[in-house]
Amino acid sequence: MPLLGFIANGYLSLRHARVSADAVRRGSEFDLGDASSRPSTHTLPTWIGPGVMAGAFLITLVNFSRMLGVHLEEAVVVHYWTWIATGTFSVEAALQLDQLSIVMMMVITGVGTLIHVFSVGYMKDDPGYPRYFAYLNLFVFFMLVLVMGSSYALMFVGWEGVGLCSYLLIGYWFSDREKADAGKKAFIVNRIGDVGFLVAMFLLFKNFGSVDFISIFQGADALTYGGELVTAITLFFFIGAIGKSAQIPLYVWLPDAMAGPTPVSALIHAATMVTAGVYLVARSSVLFALAPFSSAIVAGLGVLTALFAATIALKQNDIKKVLAYSTVSQLGYMFLGVGVGAYAAGVFHLMTHAFFKALLFLGSGAVIHSMHEAYHATHSHEDAQDMRNMGGLHRPMRTTCITMWVATLAIAGIWPFAGFFSKDEIIWYAGAWAGAEGAPYPELYTVYWILALVAALLTAFYMTRMMVMT
Repeated sequence: MPLLGFIANGYLSLRHARVSADAVRRGSEFDLGDASSRPSTHTLPTWIGPGVMAGAFLITLVNFSRMLGVHLEEAVVVHYWTWIATGTFSVEAALQLDQLSIVMMMVITGVGTLIHVFSVGYMKDDPGYPRYFAYLNLFVFFMLVLVMGSSYALMFVGWEGVGLCSYLLIGYWFSDREKADAGKKAFIVNRIGDVGFLVAMFLLFKNFGSVDFISIFQGADALTYGGELVTAITLFFFIGAIGKSAQIPLYVWLPDAMAGPTPVSALIHAATMVTAGVYLVARSSVLFALAPFSSAIVAGLGVLTALFAATIALKQNDIKKVLAYSTVSQLGYMFLGVGVGAYAAGVFHLMTHAFFKALLFLGSGAVIHSMHEAYHATHSHEDAQDMRNMGGLHRPMRTTCITMWVATLAIAGIWPFAGFFSKDEIIWYAGAWAGAEGAPYPELYTVYWILALVAALLTAFYMTRMMVMT
Protein backbone atom coordinates (compact mmCIF):
# COMPACT_ATOMS: atom_id res chain seq x y z
CA MET A 1 0.00 0.00 0.00
CA PRO A 2 2.78 2.55 0.68
CA LEU A 3 4.01 1.90 -2.89
CA LEU A 4 0.57 2.86 -4.23
CA GLY A 5 0.75 5.99 -2.09
CA PHE A 6 4.13 6.84 -3.60
CA ILE A 7 2.81 6.42 -7.15
CA ALA A 8 -0.27 8.56 -6.49
CA ASN A 9 1.56 11.30 -4.58
CA GLY A 10 4.42 11.21 -7.07
CA TYR A 11 1.97 11.87 -9.90
CA LEU A 12 0.37 14.73 -7.95
CA SER A 13 3.81 16.17 -7.24
CA LEU A 14 4.80 16.11 -10.92
CA ARG A 15 1.48 17.65 -11.93
CA HIS A 16 1.88 20.38 -9.32
CA ALA A 17 5.42 21.11 -10.52
CA ARG A 18 4.20 21.33 -14.13
CA VAL A 19 1.39 23.75 -13.21
CA SER A 20 3.83 25.88 -11.21
CA ALA A 21 6.30 25.99 -14.11
CA ASP A 22 3.55 26.98 -16.55
CA ALA A 23 2.42 29.75 -14.20
CA VAL A 24 5.96 31.08 -13.94
CA ARG A 25 6.35 31.08 -17.73
CA ARG A 26 3.08 32.99 -18.10
CA GLY A 27 4.33 35.47 -15.55
CA SER A 28 1.29 34.97 -13.33
CA GLU A 29 1.43 35.43 -9.59
CA PHE A 30 1.29 31.86 -8.35
CA ASP A 31 2.10 31.63 -4.67
CA LEU A 32 3.01 28.03 -3.85
CA GLY A 33 2.35 28.61 -0.18
CA ASP A 34 -0.84 30.59 -0.62
CA ALA A 35 -3.95 29.10 0.97
CA SER A 36 -5.96 29.55 -2.24
CA SER A 37 -3.67 27.13 -4.08
CA ARG A 38 -3.76 24.55 -1.32
CA PRO A 39 -7.01 22.63 -1.88
CA SER A 40 -5.88 21.20 -5.22
CA THR A 41 -2.32 20.42 -4.09
CA HIS A 42 -2.87 19.45 -0.46
CA THR A 43 -6.23 17.68 -0.20
CA LEU A 44 -5.38 14.45 -2.03
CA PRO A 45 -1.89 13.95 -0.50
CA THR A 46 -3.41 14.62 2.93
CA TRP A 47 -5.75 11.66 2.46
CA ILE A 48 -3.50 9.40 0.38
CA GLY A 49 -0.27 9.65 2.41
CA PRO A 50 -1.59 8.83 5.90
CA GLY A 51 -4.46 6.76 4.44
CA VAL A 52 -2.27 4.12 2.81
CA MET A 53 -0.20 3.93 5.99
CA ALA A 54 -3.29 3.40 8.12
CA GLY A 55 -4.39 0.67 5.71
CA ALA A 56 -0.98 -1.01 5.90
CA PHE A 57 -1.10 -0.87 9.70
CA LEU A 58 -4.56 -2.46 9.80
CA ILE A 59 -3.44 -5.28 7.48
CA THR A 60 -0.36 -5.83 9.65
CA LEU A 61 -2.55 -5.84 12.76
CA VAL A 62 -4.78 -8.54 11.23
CA ASN A 63 -1.74 -10.70 10.40
CA PHE A 64 -0.33 -10.11 13.88
CA SER A 65 -3.60 -11.22 15.51
CA ARG A 66 -3.61 -14.36 13.37
CA MET A 67 -0.11 -15.24 14.61
CA LEU A 68 -1.03 -14.88 18.29
CA GLY A 69 -1.24 -18.26 19.94
CA VAL A 70 0.05 -20.05 16.83
CA HIS A 71 3.34 -21.88 17.27
CA LEU A 72 5.19 -21.55 13.99
CA GLU A 73 7.75 -24.30 13.41
CA GLU A 74 9.06 -22.34 10.44
CA ALA A 75 8.43 -19.04 8.69
CA VAL A 76 5.55 -18.55 6.27
CA VAL A 77 7.04 -17.78 2.85
CA VAL A 78 4.90 -16.49 -0.03
CA HIS A 79 6.54 -16.91 -3.45
CA TYR A 80 5.60 -14.58 -6.31
CA TRP A 81 8.06 -15.07 -9.18
CA THR A 82 11.68 -15.87 -9.92
CA TRP A 83 13.50 -12.56 -9.84
CA ILE A 84 17.03 -13.68 -10.83
CA ALA A 85 17.89 -16.94 -12.57
CA THR A 86 21.40 -17.36 -13.93
CA GLY A 87 23.34 -20.62 -13.86
CA THR A 88 23.14 -22.13 -10.39
CA PHE A 89 22.15 -18.82 -8.82
CA SER A 90 18.50 -17.92 -8.44
CA VAL A 91 16.62 -15.46 -6.26
CA GLU A 92 12.90 -15.67 -5.67
CA ALA A 93 10.73 -12.59 -5.27
CA ALA A 94 9.23 -13.90 -2.04
CA LEU A 95 8.08 -12.46 1.27
CA GLN A 96 8.69 -14.11 4.62
CA LEU A 97 6.47 -13.74 7.67
CA ASP A 98 7.62 -14.84 11.11
CA GLN A 99 7.74 -13.46 14.65
CA LEU A 100 10.65 -11.12 13.95
CA SER A 101 9.29 -9.67 10.71
CA ILE A 102 5.76 -9.14 12.10
CA VAL A 103 7.12 -7.18 15.10
CA MET A 104 9.16 -4.99 12.76
CA MET A 105 6.14 -4.49 10.49
CA MET A 106 4.01 -3.42 13.46
CA VAL A 107 6.61 -0.83 14.47
CA ILE A 108 7.15 0.48 10.94
CA THR A 109 3.49 0.82 10.01
CA GLY A 110 2.25 1.85 13.47
CA VAL A 111 4.79 4.57 14.21
CA GLY A 112 4.93 5.47 10.52
CA THR A 113 1.18 6.15 10.45
CA LEU A 114 1.42 8.52 13.42
CA ILE A 115 4.32 10.39 11.81
CA HIS A 116 2.38 10.73 8.55
CA VAL A 117 -0.60 12.19 10.45
CA PHE A 118 1.66 14.63 12.31
CA SER A 119 3.21 15.68 8.98
CA VAL A 120 -0.16 16.90 7.68
CA GLY A 121 -0.12 19.85 10.04
CA TYR A 122 3.64 20.30 10.24
CA MET A 123 4.18 20.54 6.47
CA LYS A 124 0.91 22.29 5.54
CA ASP A 125 2.67 25.46 4.34
CA ASP A 126 5.40 23.68 2.39
CA PRO A 127 5.22 24.15 -1.41
CA GLY A 128 6.47 20.60 -2.03
CA TYR A 129 3.69 18.98 0.01
CA PRO A 130 2.82 16.16 -2.49
CA ARG A 131 6.52 15.41 -3.08
CA TYR A 132 7.09 15.13 0.66
CA PHE A 133 4.39 12.47 1.09
CA ALA A 134 5.59 10.63 -2.02
CA TYR A 135 9.08 10.30 -0.52
CA LEU A 136 7.68 9.36 2.90
CA ASN A 137 5.48 6.59 1.44
CA LEU A 138 8.41 5.27 -0.61
CA PHE A 139 10.61 5.23 2.50
CA VAL A 140 8.13 3.04 4.37
CA PHE A 141 7.68 0.75 1.35
CA PHE A 142 11.41 0.02 1.11
CA MET A 143 11.64 -0.56 4.86
CA LEU A 144 8.83 -3.12 4.60
CA VAL A 145 10.69 -4.83 1.73
CA LEU A 146 13.78 -4.93 3.95
CA VAL A 147 12.05 -6.70 6.85
CA MET A 148 9.73 -8.92 4.76
CA GLY A 149 12.18 -10.15 2.12
CA SER A 150 12.88 -13.90 2.27
CA SER A 151 16.52 -13.59 1.23
CA TYR A 152 19.54 -11.38 1.76
CA ALA A 153 19.25 -10.25 -1.88
CA LEU A 154 15.71 -8.95 -1.39
CA MET A 155 16.72 -7.44 1.95
CA PHE A 156 19.50 -5.62 0.10
CA VAL A 157 16.93 -4.07 -2.25
CA GLY A 158 15.11 -2.59 0.73
CA TRP A 159 18.47 -1.73 2.31
CA GLU A 160 19.50 0.38 -0.67
CA GLY A 161 15.99 1.77 -1.05
CA VAL A 162 15.92 3.27 2.44
CA GLY A 163 19.37 4.70 1.75
CA LEU A 164 18.04 6.44 -1.35
CA CYS A 165 14.98 7.75 0.48
CA SER A 166 17.11 9.07 3.34
CA TYR A 167 19.07 11.08 0.76
CA LEU A 168 15.84 12.47 -0.71
CA LEU A 169 14.27 13.34 2.65
CA ILE A 170 17.31 14.63 4.54
CA GLY A 171 18.08 16.87 1.57
CA TYR A 172 14.37 17.63 1.05
CA TRP A 173 14.98 21.40 1.15
CA PHE A 174 17.70 21.04 -1.47
CA SER A 175 17.79 24.77 -2.32
CA ASP A 176 19.69 25.17 0.97
CA ARG A 177 23.25 24.02 0.25
CA GLU A 178 23.87 22.87 3.83
CA LYS A 179 20.77 20.66 3.83
CA ALA A 180 21.59 19.23 0.41
CA ASP A 181 25.11 18.38 1.61
CA ALA A 182 23.66 16.60 4.66
CA GLY A 183 21.64 14.36 2.35
CA LYS A 184 24.73 13.55 0.29
CA LYS A 185 26.74 12.82 3.43
CA ALA A 186 24.17 10.29 4.64
CA PHE A 187 24.09 8.63 1.22
CA ILE A 188 27.88 8.39 0.85
CA VAL A 189 28.68 7.22 4.40
CA ASN A 190 26.11 4.45 4.12
CA ARG A 191 27.73 3.17 0.94
CA ILE A 192 30.80 2.25 3.04
CA GLY A 193 28.73 -0.11 5.14
CA ASP A 194 26.97 -1.49 2.08
CA VAL A 195 30.28 -2.91 0.84
CA GLY A 196 30.41 -5.11 3.95
CA PHE A 197 26.85 -6.35 3.34
CA LEU A 198 27.71 -7.26 -0.25
CA VAL A 199 30.93 -9.10 0.67
CA ALA A 200 29.06 -11.14 3.31
CA MET A 201 26.38 -11.99 0.76
CA PHE A 202 29.01 -13.11 -1.78
CA LEU A 203 30.65 -15.33 0.86
CA LEU A 204 27.29 -16.91 1.64
CA PHE A 205 26.62 -17.68 -2.02
CA LYS A 206 30.13 -19.07 -2.53
CA ASN A 207 29.78 -21.48 0.39
CA PHE A 208 26.03 -22.22 0.45
CA GLY A 209 25.04 -21.67 -3.19
CA SER A 210 22.13 -19.54 -2.00
CA VAL A 211 21.28 -16.26 -0.30
CA ASP A 212 17.87 -17.48 0.89
CA PHE A 213 17.36 -17.27 4.68
CA ILE A 214 15.86 -20.73 5.16
CA SER A 215 18.49 -22.50 3.02
CA ILE A 216 21.38 -20.77 4.77
CA PHE A 217 20.11 -21.23 8.32
CA GLN A 218 19.32 -24.91 7.70
CA GLY A 219 22.85 -25.42 6.36
CA ALA A 220 24.52 -23.46 9.17
CA ASP A 221 25.09 -26.70 11.12
CA ALA A 222 27.91 -27.46 8.70
CA LEU A 223 29.82 -24.39 9.85
CA THR A 224 32.51 -24.74 12.50
CA TYR A 225 31.73 -22.98 15.78
CA GLY A 226 34.05 -19.98 15.96
CA GLY A 227 35.49 -20.84 12.56
CA GLU A 228 37.12 -18.33 10.23
CA LEU A 229 34.35 -18.50 7.61
CA VAL A 230 31.39 -17.78 9.89
CA THR A 231 33.44 -15.12 11.71
CA ALA A 232 34.27 -13.38 8.42
CA ILE A 233 30.65 -13.51 7.21
CA THR A 234 29.26 -12.08 10.44
CA LEU A 235 31.91 -9.36 10.70
CA PHE A 236 31.16 -8.20 7.16
CA PHE A 237 27.46 -8.17 7.97
CA PHE A 238 28.24 -6.09 11.04
CA ILE A 239 30.15 -3.59 8.91
CA GLY A 240 26.93 -3.10 6.96
CA ALA A 241 25.00 -2.74 10.20
CA ILE A 242 27.48 -0.14 11.50
CA GLY A 243 26.74 2.11 8.53
CA LYS A 244 22.96 1.89 8.64
CA SER A 245 22.66 2.05 12.43
CA ALA A 246 25.23 4.83 12.91
CA GLN A 247 27.74 3.09 15.17
CA ILE A 248 31.38 4.11 15.67
CA PRO A 249 33.01 5.16 13.33
CA LEU A 250 30.17 5.61 10.80
CA TYR A 251 27.85 7.54 13.13
CA VAL A 252 28.77 10.91 11.59
CA TRP A 253 25.85 11.03 9.14
CA LEU A 254 23.04 10.69 11.67
CA PRO A 255 23.37 14.04 13.54
CA ASP A 256 23.46 15.83 10.18
CA ALA A 257 20.22 14.05 9.25
CA MET A 258 18.52 16.70 11.37
CA ALA A 259 18.68 18.94 8.28
CA GLY A 260 15.44 17.42 6.99
CA PRO A 261 11.93 18.17 8.28
CA THR A 262 11.39 17.09 11.90
CA PRO A 263 8.86 14.32 11.01
CA VAL A 264 11.54 12.86 8.72
CA SER A 265 13.96 12.82 11.65
CA ALA A 266 11.32 11.00 13.68
CA LEU A 267 10.80 8.40 10.95
CA ILE A 268 14.53 7.80 10.37
CA HIS A 269 15.43 7.67 14.07
CA ALA A 270 12.43 5.73 15.32
CA ALA A 271 10.84 3.35 12.86
CA THR A 272 12.91 2.90 9.75
CA MET A 273 16.47 3.31 8.59
CA VAL A 274 18.58 3.22 11.75
CA THR A 275 16.88 0.06 13.00
CA ALA A 276 17.86 -1.83 9.83
CA GLY A 277 21.33 -2.72 11.14
CA VAL A 278 19.94 -4.17 14.37
CA TYR A 279 17.38 -6.13 12.34
CA LEU A 280 20.16 -7.52 10.12
CA VAL A 281 22.07 -8.89 13.12
CA ALA A 282 18.87 -10.25 14.71
CA ARG A 283 17.82 -11.89 11.43
CA SER A 284 21.29 -13.46 11.15
CA SER A 285 21.25 -14.67 14.77
CA VAL A 286 21.86 -18.27 13.67
CA LEU A 287 25.19 -17.20 12.16
CA PHE A 288 26.20 -14.83 14.97
CA ALA A 289 25.50 -17.56 17.56
CA LEU A 290 28.25 -19.60 15.85
CA ALA A 291 30.72 -16.69 15.95
CA PRO A 292 31.55 -15.72 19.57
CA PHE A 293 34.33 -13.37 18.49
CA SER A 294 31.99 -11.46 16.16
CA SER A 295 29.32 -11.30 18.87
CA ALA A 296 31.86 -9.85 21.30
CA ILE A 297 32.79 -7.21 18.71
CA VAL A 298 29.11 -6.37 18.17
CA ALA A 299 28.49 -5.99 21.91
CA GLY A 300 31.72 -4.07 22.49
CA LEU A 301 31.26 -1.56 19.71
CA GLY A 302 27.62 -1.17 20.74
CA VAL A 303 28.35 -0.31 24.36
CA LEU A 304 31.24 2.00 23.39
CA THR A 305 28.92 3.83 21.00
CA ALA A 306 26.26 4.06 23.71
CA LEU A 307 28.74 5.69 26.10
CA PHE A 308 30.48 7.87 23.50
CA ALA A 309 27.25 9.27 22.04
CA ALA A 310 25.88 9.93 25.54
CA THR A 311 28.92 12.09 26.37
CA ILE A 312 28.43 14.08 23.15
CA ALA A 313 24.73 14.61 23.92
CA LEU A 314 25.70 16.16 27.27
CA LYS A 315 27.15 19.24 25.55
CA GLN A 316 24.61 19.80 22.76
CA ASN A 317 22.44 22.91 22.80
CA ASP A 318 20.41 22.12 19.67
CA ILE A 319 17.33 20.18 20.82
CA LYS A 320 17.33 17.96 17.73
CA LYS A 321 21.05 17.22 18.09
CA VAL A 322 20.47 16.01 21.66
CA LEU A 323 17.85 13.60 20.36
CA ALA A 324 20.08 12.57 17.44
CA TYR A 325 22.95 11.54 19.69
CA SER A 326 20.52 9.86 22.07
CA THR A 327 19.42 7.70 19.13
CA VAL A 328 23.04 6.73 18.41
CA SER A 329 23.44 5.85 22.09
CA GLN A 330 20.25 3.76 22.27
CA LEU A 331 21.21 1.90 19.10
CA GLY A 332 24.41 0.99 20.92
CA TYR A 333 22.29 -0.66 23.62
CA MET A 334 20.43 -2.64 20.98
CA PHE A 335 23.73 -3.94 19.58
CA LEU A 336 24.89 -4.77 23.10
CA GLY A 337 21.72 -6.84 23.47
CA VAL A 338 22.10 -8.82 20.27
CA GLY A 339 25.86 -9.09 20.90
CA VAL A 340 25.36 -10.90 24.22
CA GLY A 341 22.87 -13.25 22.59
CA ALA A 342 19.78 -11.51 24.00
CA TYR A 343 18.20 -11.11 20.57
CA ALA A 344 14.67 -10.79 21.96
CA ALA A 345 15.82 -8.09 24.40
CA GLY A 346 17.58 -6.17 21.62
CA VAL A 347 14.50 -6.24 19.40
CA PHE A 348 12.30 -5.39 22.40
CA HIS A 349 14.38 -2.25 23.01
CA LEU A 350 14.16 -1.46 19.29
CA MET A 351 10.37 -1.59 19.58
CA THR A 352 10.03 0.49 22.76
CA HIS A 353 12.62 3.00 21.54
CA ALA A 354 10.65 3.51 18.33
CA PHE A 355 7.67 4.81 20.27
CA PHE A 356 9.31 7.05 22.84
CA LYS A 357 11.84 8.43 20.37
CA ALA A 358 9.10 9.25 17.84
CA LEU A 359 7.23 10.99 20.67
CA LEU A 360 10.32 13.02 21.59
CA PHE A 361 11.01 14.08 18.00
CA LEU A 362 7.41 15.02 17.28
CA GLY A 363 7.28 16.92 20.57
CA SER A 364 10.48 18.76 19.67
CA GLY A 365 8.93 19.52 16.28
CA ALA A 366 5.99 21.17 18.02
CA VAL A 367 8.41 23.19 20.17
CA ILE A 368 10.46 24.31 17.15
CA HIS A 369 7.30 25.18 15.22
CA SER A 370 6.07 27.34 18.11
CA MET A 371 9.47 29.03 18.46
CA HIS A 372 9.46 29.88 14.73
CA GLU A 373 6.01 31.43 15.04
CA ALA A 374 7.07 33.45 18.10
CA TYR A 375 10.21 34.72 16.34
CA HIS A 376 8.21 35.58 13.23
CA ALA A 377 5.78 37.63 15.32
CA THR A 378 8.63 39.53 17.01
CA HIS A 379 10.84 39.73 13.88
CA SER A 380 13.61 37.91 15.74
CA HIS A 381 16.36 35.95 13.97
CA GLU A 382 17.40 33.73 16.87
CA ASP A 383 17.92 29.99 16.38
CA ALA A 384 14.57 28.30 17.01
CA GLN A 385 16.30 24.99 17.87
CA ASP A 386 18.77 26.38 20.42
CA MET A 387 17.65 25.35 23.90
CA ARG A 388 19.43 28.38 25.39
CA ASN A 389 16.75 30.52 23.74
CA MET A 390 13.97 28.50 25.34
CA GLY A 391 12.79 27.97 28.91
CA GLY A 392 9.40 28.01 30.55
CA LEU A 393 7.66 26.37 27.58
CA HIS A 394 5.76 24.10 29.99
CA ARG A 395 3.32 26.93 30.61
CA PRO A 396 2.10 27.64 27.04
CA MET A 397 2.69 24.04 25.85
CA ARG A 398 1.44 21.98 28.78
CA THR A 399 0.29 18.92 26.80
CA THR A 400 3.53 18.77 24.81
CA CYS A 401 5.49 19.09 28.06
CA ILE A 402 3.64 16.21 29.73
CA THR A 403 4.02 13.85 26.77
CA MET A 404 7.71 14.66 26.36
CA TRP A 405 8.31 14.02 30.06
CA VAL A 406 6.67 10.60 29.68
CA ALA A 407 9.04 9.80 26.80
CA THR A 408 12.01 11.19 28.76
CA LEU A 409 11.25 8.93 31.73
CA ALA A 410 10.98 6.00 29.32
CA ILE A 411 14.33 6.60 27.63
CA ALA A 412 15.94 7.16 31.04
CA GLY A 413 14.80 3.68 32.08
CA ILE A 414 12.51 4.75 34.92
CA TRP A 415 9.95 2.21 36.19
CA PRO A 416 7.16 1.58 35.10
CA PHE A 417 7.79 3.03 31.64
CA ALA A 418 8.72 0.87 28.64
CA GLY A 419 12.40 1.80 28.55
CA PHE A 420 12.90 0.38 32.04
CA PHE A 421 11.93 -3.12 30.94
CA SER A 422 13.78 -3.17 27.61
CA LYS A 423 17.02 -1.36 28.51
CA ASP A 424 17.40 -3.00 31.92
CA GLU A 425 16.88 -6.43 30.37
CA ILE A 426 19.84 -5.78 28.07
CA ILE A 427 22.02 -4.59 30.96
CA TRP A 428 20.96 -7.61 33.04
CA TYR A 429 21.87 -9.99 30.21
CA ALA A 430 25.29 -8.34 29.86
CA GLY A 431 25.93 -8.86 33.58
CA ALA A 432 24.61 -12.43 33.48
CA TRP A 433 26.79 -13.26 30.48
CA ALA A 434 29.84 -11.94 32.32
CA GLY A 435 29.19 -14.32 35.21
CA ALA A 436 28.02 -17.33 33.18
CA GLU A 437 30.09 -20.48 33.51
CA GLY A 438 31.95 -21.32 30.31
CA ALA A 439 30.99 -18.04 28.61
CA PRO A 440 33.64 -16.66 26.23
CA TYR A 441 35.51 -13.48 27.24
CA PRO A 442 33.92 -13.12 30.74
CA GLU A 443 36.24 -10.25 31.78
CA LEU A 444 35.34 -8.36 28.62
CA TYR A 445 31.62 -8.68 29.25
CA THR A 446 32.11 -7.44 32.81
CA VAL A 447 33.57 -4.25 31.36
CA TYR A 448 30.65 -4.02 28.92
CA TRP A 449 28.19 -4.29 31.82
CA ILE A 450 29.89 -1.48 33.77
CA LEU A 451 30.03 0.79 30.69
CA ALA A 452 26.34 0.13 30.00
CA LEU A 453 25.45 1.24 33.54
CA VAL A 454 27.47 4.45 33.15
CA ALA A 455 25.82 5.20 29.80
CA ALA A 456 22.40 4.68 31.40
CA LEU A 457 23.20 7.29 34.06
CA LEU A 458 24.39 9.75 31.41
CA THR A 459 21.20 9.15 29.42
CA ALA A 460 19.05 10.15 32.37
CA PHE A 461 21.22 13.24 32.93
CA TYR A 462 21.26 14.67 29.39
CA MET A 463 17.56 14.02 28.82
CA THR A 464 16.66 15.74 32.10
CA ARG A 465 18.95 18.63 31.09
CA MET A 466 17.09 18.96 27.79
CA MET A 467 13.70 19.06 29.46
CA VAL A 468 14.79 21.56 32.13
CA MET A 469 16.37 23.88 29.54
CA THR A 470 13.25 23.93 27.37
